[in-house]
Amino acid sequence: MFQNLIYVFHVVVCLIIIGLVLVQQGKGANIGASFGQGASGTVFGAAGKANFLARMTKWMVVLFFITSLVMMFNSGKITASKSVIDSLPVQQVPMIGGQTSTTSQPQ
Repeated sequence: MFQNLIYVFHVVVCLIIIGLVLVQQGKGANIGASFGQGASGTVFGAAGKANFLARMTKWMVVLFFITSLVMMFNSGKITASKSVIDSLPVQQVPMIGGQTSTTSQPQ
């Protein structure tokens, strides 16, 4: 249950990061001010929106790394590796002189 909750939270954080990055203006977006994309009428003020979105992106990236580390540590506990050689069938093979030996048969 905990693992599924982490997976869902991780995907939600990923989608939020994608949305935040797409909403932010790039460094070369200053040309937009001449076409009506200026700071007039913004909710956050002239520079408040950029700072708010940058801080939100930073904290979402921190959450992304935390959930990634939690998923990594949880996946290491679940999987137990077993050797393929241990699962090979053992067969009795007669030897010269009447003795028998146990060997594994390749498939």
